Amino acid sequence: MERKVVITGCGIWSCLGTTLEEVRQSLYDGRSGIQFSQERKDAGFRSALCAAVPPVDLKPYVNRNFRQFMPEEAQYAYMATRDALASARLEQDYIDQHEVGIIYGNDSVAEATMRSLDKFRQFGSTAACGSGAIFQSMNSTVTMNLACLFHLKGINLTASAACASGSHAIGLAALLIRTGMQDCVVCGGAQEANMYGVASFDGIQSFALRDEDPTRASRPFDRDRNGLVPGGGAATLILESYESAVRRGAPILAEVVAWGISGNGDHISTPNVAGPARSLELCLEQSGLQVKDIGYVNAHATSTRIGDAREAQAIAQVFGDYRVPVTSTKGQTGHEMWMAGASEIIYSMLMMKNDFIAGSLNFENPDDETACVNVVPETRAAHFDTFLSNSFGFGGTNSTLIIRNI
Repeated sequence: MERKVVITGCGIWSCLGTTLEEVRQSLYDGRSGIQFSQERKDAGFRSALCAAVPPVDLKPYVNRNFRQFMPEEAQYAYMATRDALASARLEQDYIDQHEVGIIYGNDSVAEATMRSLDKFRQFGSTAACGSGAIFQSMNSTVTMNLACLFHLKGINLTASAACASGSHAIGLAALLIRTGMQDCVVCGGAQEANMYGVASFDGIQSFALRDEDPTRASRPFDRDRNGLVPGGGAATLILESYESAVRRGAPILAEVVAWGISGNGDHISTPNVAGPARSLELCLEQSGLQVKDIGYVNAHATSTRIGDAREAQAIAQVFGDYRVPVTSTKGQTGHEMWMAGASEIIYSMLMMKNDFIAGSLNFENPDDETACVNVVPETRAAHFDTFLSNSFGFGGTNSTLIIRNI
């Protein structure tokens, strides 16, 4: 028999806050985490906007020998995971005696790789890279570091699937728990917030041009959108079988009802409608729910002209006459990339648990292609027990999750 998969803990390190309460308040207030970066402008960026992600001080928590293995995104992930484990009441004694796994989304370690290779070129010796460089520069750096720091002995896997990485990590964890291969998995997504990780992204003119007005730059679904704003941080969720959570006396926050996946099989960067629509359809089929059972859709919408339009059309195709409330939290956070699929589950859960929908910041007017969906422009009181969250990535990778309140 398939087992029920539940969420028992959450933790986040975001431009909206570093505690769940801070993030909840930011969502409710419509606070933007976007800033202008003089460093990026001076370095030659076309767009100097980015999310203001707080730096991490690991010294109180991680010894110096281990810190040398941890690049920026692993530091964010450590702090998010520390809080998630605490909120799930998952003590180290329990972890030491059980096979708790980890699946985390990450798809770049640009700064750490660049710095180690710069030292190699500067000094003409590979020894100059440093003993921690290899562990910092691998895509699996987050899972290898967290698995060792928290002594996780279950599955140890990194999901690298562009901007759907965090969502796929949750879906894979849920699949393993549902089928009985794991009882408990730490999962989520992390994104480096430095400028080096997104320099080539700026180079293809994908970023918003509103340096004079940073908080109004990320405009999902809006007629006047002209690009995304890069973000970063980390978000962690603790997934367990219902039976495991009950045995532990853990807080049961929500259920992972279904996971839908698809590939566009098309252009490497330009999305189509059919791929995302199929991801939504498969997720709904897996869930056994009807479209009217979904109380809210957290859209992937990154504030790009084509991406937002194609997703709007996919949502409209799947939901038909039902005008489900839709927002994109990226109006506040920018695009958190490899982290987004996980952080947006937490953002949506905070709304669901507190009876509101955070307005899609900076949405003022739809265009002809986005008018087909019911975008909520301002925060409003709303009770819903089930939501759907989309995450789509380069290469045409699509992931959709349905979460239900418990």
